[in-house]
Amino acid sequence: MRVIAKRTLREFWSSSPQYADAKGPLEAWHAEAQKAKWKSPQEIKAQFRSASILKNSRVVFNIAGNKYRLIVAIDYEREVCFIKFIGTHKQYDCVDAEVV
Repeated sequence: MRVIAKRTLREFWSSSPQYADAKGPLEAWHAEAQKAKWKSPQEIKAQFRSASILKNSRVVFNIAGNKYRLIVAIDYEREVCFIKFIGTHKQYDCVDAEVV
């Protein structure tokens, strides 16, 4: 998968010292996503059992032992993954994951 854009992840973990612990898990997720060839939500669930599949081709990943939430939109046909949101559970609760 082509992931757009890793810069969003970097900006998150470097935006505040309290998010620095997200760097390793986000880099690991990014590496796995780049290697993936997901053709359906079921393939994502097979690889990431804790991922939540939503409407509008959205997927929510639990990051760093469920400390953070990552929302992506996936274009399965073009093999592109768009990062839409990364934040804490509290921040996640303030967004609509299906439209963010």
